Amino acid sequence: MTKKISDNNSDNNKGSSAKDKIDSGSDLGVKQVVGFKEKMRLLIESFADELPQQVNDIGESWEQLQVKKDVEAVQVLHRQVYSLIDSSKTFGFPELAVAARGLEKELKVILQNDLSVDGRQMVLMQQYIDDLKSVAASAGFDFNQDASSCDNTEATTFIEPCRLVFVVDDDVEAADELVLQLSYYGYEAKAYYQLEKLQVAINKNPDAIILMDIEFPGDQLDGIAFMREIQKGREKPVQVVFISARDDLTHRLDAVRAGGCAFFVKPIDPTDLIDQLDSLITPRDQEPYRIMIVDDSPTTLRYHTVILEQADMVVKAVQRPIEVMELLIDFSPDIILMDVYMPDCSGVELAKVIRQLGKFVSTPIVYLSSEDDFNTQQEAMSLAGDDFLVKPIDPQQLISAVNLRVRRARLLRSLMVRDGLTSLYNHTSLMSQLEQEMSRSERLNMPLSFVMLDIDYFKKVNDKYGHAAGDRVLRSLARLLKQRLRGTDIVGRYGGEEFGVIMVNTKGASAEKVIDEIRVVFSRLFHFSEDSEFSVTFSCGIADTDNFVDVKSISEAADKALYQAKENGRNQVILNTGSN
Repeated sequence: MTKKISDNNSDNNKGSSAKDKIDSGSDLGVKQVVGFKEKMRLLIESFADELPQQVNDIGESWEQLQVKKDVEAVQVLHRQVYSLIDSSKTFGFPELAVAARGLEKELKVILQNDLSVDGRQMVLMQQYIDDLKSVAASAGFDFNQDASSCDNTEATTFIEPCRLVFVVDDDVEAADELVLQLSYYGYEAKAYYQLEKLQVAINKNPDAIILMDIEFPGDQLDGIAFMREIQKGREKPVQVVFISARDDLTHRLDAVRAGGCAFFVKPIDPTDLIDQLDSLITPRDQEPYRIMIVDDSPTTLRYHTVILEQADMVVKAVQRPIEVMELLIDFSPDIILMDVYMPDCSGVELAKVIRQLGKFVSTPIVYLSSEDDFNTQQEAMSLAGDDFLVKPIDPQQLISAVNLRVRRARLLRSLMVRDGLTSLYNHTSLMSQLEQEMSRSERLNMPLSFVMLDIDYFKKVNDKYGHAAGDRVLRSLARLLKQRLRGTDIVGRYGGEEFGVIMVNTKGASAEKVIDEIRVVFSRLFHFSEDSEFSVTFSCGIADTDNFVDVKSISEAADKALYQAKENGRNQVILNTGSN
């Protein structure tokens, strides 16, 4: 039952440059229609197009430096030369990088020596400038060869996992009940009471998961013998979970030898079964890795963006370091890749600023730079960074390095912000997310609803069936919420038997409808404790940003609605519209 407290396009690209073709249609962080190999070819063309201007800029900065030897002039020239080395290495022109490297080292020495420059250094740098212009003038690029060398990057396109389950049991009532329970958790389940029809279904759906009862009339191991035959000659074994009324080593060994992934003894606790099924498939709501790249070289920035997007990562490319702060909160990157030498501020300075923001203290910061001086690398990491990757970096190596660091960072972050029992956000993290989402909601003028749920008579569940059964009930509700809600909704354990849900871009009335449907489903789930079978319900209060504009007021309003739901008899959802 639900109650309310009160009612209250492509043609534009003709004749464009290689850079324009790569950028056309979207910003840097969005996948383009053209293939990866074509993108690489266009990037190399773009570097060739920009090369004469880069060399001219270096020449002009050198002339200005001879007139006025100040820190800013030396820093500008150093960044320009460094950027040229960076791009030359990345796009496979080492002769140009070598020609520029000597000049870059001399400029670094000048910066380290407080601009002390002697006549020998001036002559040497002029020679480097002349050599650089000469090499650049004779530059030649084999676009096809360079592009194909990057083609070993494989896309890791996400494929929706199979959630089809075949329940095989000669007990019609038990099979049908299990199918119903599985459907509540988002699985498509079908019952088979005879083995003959099952074989045809498996051949048509080889990725389906089989829940196979062992005992069939006439043969205690009929289910196991059947699966042995099914598994013969298959390149990819069928995933099968065996179910039995008997629990002994002989049965379990036979099940393993028939390809069994798991073994459950009747009666089956649906929560434990769902845990096992979920572990057999890829999580369908796995968020793609979010990568922020900060680099003042547009060509190099586009290059690394294309590589990581090819691996199905979401990339936010930032060319001006000064813009990072306004993008950090909204994008919330899993990892930040940044160059060391950039205008406005260096990579090290920017990393120090980011580390002062509490939310990003543990976010990995990796310098992606052509700086090959070991002492400089160590100094940069000791100040604010976590690692140092030297350009040029092989595309597959870059993807692997990012994958490794993001996986580790997400694991560590989950240990800090997640509840150990349910794997949901803990109270502190949930309220932090609420504050962040309400700010975003206000900025984008989008609705938001905050939901508070409480399991009815939970103390009686613990007292009657034991704390282990109570824990299974909590996990069951947590799993149901995650599977029934959208991937964008945020679910947390508010405390004890209370849960909180942040439903973004959702008005209160819509949230009320969704949560009430979940309430009905949850009330129909069966929970087990030894030989006992029982069901439980929850009560819920909801408030939205149409009526409550800050974290304190919306959470108090949802809590007030939850209290009224319990006072009114429990097992209901109440929306607080703010009128009383």
